[in-house]
Amino acid sequence: MSTPRATPQRVPPADRGATRIADRVVAKIAAQAAREALTAQPDGPPEADRAGSAGGAVAGAPHATVTVHHDIARVRVSLELEYPSDLAAQCAAVRHQVVRRIEECAAMSVPEVDIDIEHLHSAHTRTAAVRDRKLR
Repeated sequence: MSTPRATPQRVPPADRGATRIADRVVAKIAAQAAREALTAQPDGPPEADRAGSAGGAVAGAPHATVTVHHDIARVRVSLELEYPSDLAAQCAAVRHQVVRRIEECAAMSVPEVDIDIEHLHSAHTRTAAVRDRKLR
């Protein structure tokens, strides 16, 4: 004859533990979200930059740094943008997409997204550079 087994007590989900998402993972989510926002913009990166964005780091690809404290992420995104273009609209689109994707993927609130525009690329200087390369 066997002895009856004691039924283990169920531990409420909140008391079982927590999943910690590393800052660098949230930074990668933010950089990808910025890339998505810029490619969706009409004044976004040129086709050459868009083609390389699926892989690793590309010159001109957005870069993000994140500080996470509990479930709050503070994000700083560095961008290179085309000029002339609507810089404010591009930055607003990046902010919106970064907040949305981090909340969606990491379940963190994002009270602020700081944008650093590191370089502005002029279509005129790019055209001149391409022309100079062809002449060499």
